[in-house]
Amino acid sequence: MSNKIKGKYGEDIAAKYLIKKGYKIIERNYHFSRYGEVDIIAFDKGQLCFIEVKARTGDKFGAPLEAVTPSKLAKIHKCALSYLPKCPYGFKGFRIDVISILWQDNTMPGEPEITHIKNVEF
Repeated sequence: MSNKIKGKYGEDIAAKYLIKKGYKIIERNYHFSRYGEVDIIAFDKGQLCFIEVKARTGDKFGAPLEAVTPSKLAKIHKCALSYLPKCPYGFKGFRIDVISILWQDNTMPGEPEITHIKNVEF
């Protein structure tokens, strides 16, 4: 299975996880011209959340969270700042979250381990 397909599958799992937790998904794979993209934009109790999803099958090359660098977080922050004036919904503030989807020992498509870190600082 290609990394692109794994990533999409991981994002689907993350979106379902967020919906179960009461989040309202607004956008998926939202592209910003020069900064890149944000995997998921959602509301959580009135707060706008910009969510990066990292999915891996095994941790042979490091944990998924290790792939979220300060540089990547800075790009997401720039994306968030450019999205805020265009947001058609009222919100109390915004934050950046990271969701890690990890299948141990290549057990995909079985149940992955999901880790959700809210309000990531960089």
